[in-house]
Amino acid sequence: MIRIKPCYMDGRWIDTGGRDVRELVNPATEEIYGQVALGTDEDVERAVAAARRACPSFAATRREERLSLLENILAAYRRHYEEFVAAITLEMGAPVTLSREAQAAAGPDQLEATIAALAAMEPVRRIGNAAIHREAIGVCGLITPWNWPISQIVCKVAPALAAGCTMVLKPSEMTPYSAELFARVLEEAGVPPGVFNLVHGDGRTVGSALAAHPGIDMVSFTGSTAAGIEVAIRAAPTVKRVCQELGGKSPNILLPDADFEHAVPQAVAMCMDNTGQSCNAPTRLLVPQARHDEVLAMAEAAARKLIVGDPQDPATEIGPLASAIQFERVRRHIDAGSREGAVLVTGGDMAGQQRGYFMAPAIFGAVRPSMSIAQEEIFGPVLAVMPYRDEAEAIAIANDTRYGLSAYVSSADTERALRVAARLRAGNVHINGAALEASAPFGGYRQSGNGREQGVFGIEEFTEVKAVIMA
Repeated sequence: MIRIKPCYMDGRWIDTGGRDVRELVNPATEEIYGQVALGTDEDVERAVAAARRACPSFAATRREERLSLLENILAAYRRHYEEFVAAITLEMGAPVTLSREAQAAAGPDQLEATIAALAAMEPVRRIGNAAIHREAIGVCGLITPWNWPISQIVCKVAPALAAGCTMVLKPSEMTPYSAELFARVLEEAGVPPGVFNLVHGDGRTVGSALAAHPGIDMVSFTGSTAAGIEVAIRAAPTVKRVCQELGGKSPNILLPDADFEHAVPQAVAMCMDNTGQSCNAPTRLLVPQARHDEVLAMAEAAARKLIVGDPQDPATEIGPLASAIQFERVRRHIDAGSREGAVLVTGGDMAGQQRGYFMAPAIFGAVRPSMSIAQEEIFGPVLAVMPYRDEAEAIAIANDTRYGLSAYVSSADTERALRVAARLRAGNVHINGAALEASAPFGGYRQSGNGREQGVFGIEEFTEVKAVIMA
């Protein structure tokens, strides 16, 4: 039985009695594997105080010192790599191959990109007779989700450290194991006391306290749009900066000249990756109307080939949904899609499993833009195939959403794909299945959030801009 302490602050692990405890459930077996003690408002007060004490000296460190610290963190992470793989597979059910090749791998990728960006940044820019400085914004509250637990922690902690900020992290209460491992990596790497602090807990208690706290200069939040709105409301009275990476309903446009034999199976695989639990998943597949039925059959065949099962098995491609709550949420969306007239050609059931929160990849056809499965973020293995008449309508359907995180375009004509990409209202556009670039800015338009993460853009989010103007 794994028992996770509620707090790490001022360089020490805190474990006092009388706290609420959350049981941790393995989503593949529905068995309890551990407990996490939850932090309180008082813990947030102590953690913020520790971060504020550490802030002046850490903000004054030289870039070379922070680069050395990030290199130490990277080396320590690599020493514990397989522990992260095991933790992520256990706590959220990610298939072990995905955990090893993508989930845990995101940590070193983000650290390397941050190190490269910090090394290349100009410490001072000149504009006329002004010197433009970027300075650490101060004490940051970092609130991270469960679906990519280490990726989202590292892409906040690393740039905050690079900028010279101190911080208090509230990871998801569903995935505290990998967060605790990362805190121990930072401890091992020699992060000074008070620079990094961690308080486990839920959003209503610890998250709200961080967002509202007058001692927090910035909140960086990743999660649902609804939760992001609550964070912004809590933060507003103190006029702190709020950087948010929120929901998505990403379109994937297959233009008529695309290689459908390749693009359709790829579209299914990208949507179902991480059991569909990714904010940038391409969940709407837009295809020429004349080829809708052909594409639907191809997508059904591709979905049926995906291996759903034990996440400890290296052959497994689709693991369970992360929790019973998530499973029920996805099932409700599938039921709503059928009621609204979309055609469910495969999936949506328990995938033959006797226990665990497993769901066979679901493919819907004849989906109209007004349907809930075309508008709502489902966060599960559900793909909506949507027909369009011409390129203009494809772009209109793609942009017909309150979100704007990512979009995807496939075409044999790269210039055509780029022209379409220019008209899509999304923070990231992937051409012909291109993967994410860890140094490129990640973030969205509209209700997908504000601000950007990763690389130089991620570091700049944690800074204030000062102009020193000479006579």
